[in-house]
Amino acid sequence: MSRKRNGGDGPFPRPVAPVTPKIEPGAIPAVERRPATPTKTGPAPGKPDPDELYAALDLGTNSCRMLIAQPKGSQLHVVDSFSKSVQLGQGLEASGRLSRASMARAVGALKICQKKLQKHRVERARLVATEACRRASNAGEFINLVRRETGLQLDIIEPEEEARLAVVSCAPLVSRRTEQLLVVDIGGGSTELVWIDLSRVPKMERSKAIMRLHHGFDNADDVFPRAKVVDWISIPLGVATLKDLYDDVADDGARFALMSWYFEEQLAEFSPYDDAAEQAREGFQIIGTSGTVTTVAASHLGLRRYDRNKVDGLRMTSDQIDTVINGYLALGPEGRRRDPRIGRDRQTLIMSGAAILQALLRAWPTDRLSVADRGLREGLLYAQMSRDGVLEDGPY
Repeated sequence: MSRKRNGGDGPFPRPVAPVTPKIEPGAIPAVERRPATPTKTGPAPGKPDPDELYAALDLGTNSCRMLIAQPKGSQLHVVDSFSKSVQLGQGLEASGRLSRASMARAVGALKICQKKLQKHRVERARLVATEACRRASNAGEFINLVRRETGLQLDIIEPEEEARLAVVSCAPLVSRRTEQLLVVDIGGGSTELVWIDLSRVPKMERSKAIMRLHHGFDNADDVFPRAKVVDWISIPLGVATLKDLYDDVADDGARFALMSWYFEEQLAEFSPYDDAAEQAREGFQIIGTSGTVTTVAASHLGLRRYDRNKVDGLRMTSDQIDTVINGYLALGPEGRRRDPRIGRDRQTLIMSGAAILQALLRAWPTDRLSVADRGLREGLLYAQMSRDGVLEDGPY
């Protein structure tokens, strides 16, 4: 289900007429509105050791990813990692259930994760599942299967927590000049957008103010400068689910155009979309975190071998991104399959992700889109370490 803050009035408030979303009945779950509430998590048992290892696992609609890290100053030092495409959500749009084959692939990947956790003797870990498990009618059966086969306990998190953690992971990439920030996390089964007003936060405090949002999007006043979450939305369309909706369209260009315009229609529920024309101005920054955004960045740089150090934090203009996407379209399905910059795991999903990205840039054209090779896992790690007070700056 899509989750959205109640009462968002846009980053530049002005009276606007209500917008009726153009969503075909039954195409995707309806938007459910509710107030944002912080999620409270108790501290891990025992006094934390600053040298202790932490783990974060993200089982999404398409991929299973894990990071094992330890705190290093105010940042993370990655000790081990794992990433595998498991296509957990394959067939979910049609059946509403996780298939036996997709569950088996996911369990196989989770067994590898379990061995890594044992090898590194990790005791502080957060293991989460997202949109595919939120939507599947047999998610409980799958969670029990994982526990029996691997001993791991997966926590199915709500869209608000997923959005918060994506925002937290991007805090180091926020410019001190940024006053209005849009964080976009394009996943396999859903896309989260969070609009944050930093105009009342001192420039030197903006990154820390965003880190504090892991407590919640409630905008409560406290002794620290607080970033204001103007609005957020979780749209249940990601690279896998959007692709599945238009699999029956044979023409490559037509399929891309339909996906992009359909995704843009879903933005009508996001209040900053109402005054989009006002927002392409000085002090506005978009941060994109997803495999789609990093792949587009790698293509722009011409990287034949992916290099995180060159991609993470890269800034791209709307024109540069359009050039890459037009290049993908010119290649066609066969050309994209052979392109080493895209990769075999990403080539079937890159155009649905590019369609989402292009829709966002139609609404908010910018020359300051920052590419983030980080996301839910890093957010989970920062939140755990902050809670335990083992980061250099103490708990946020």
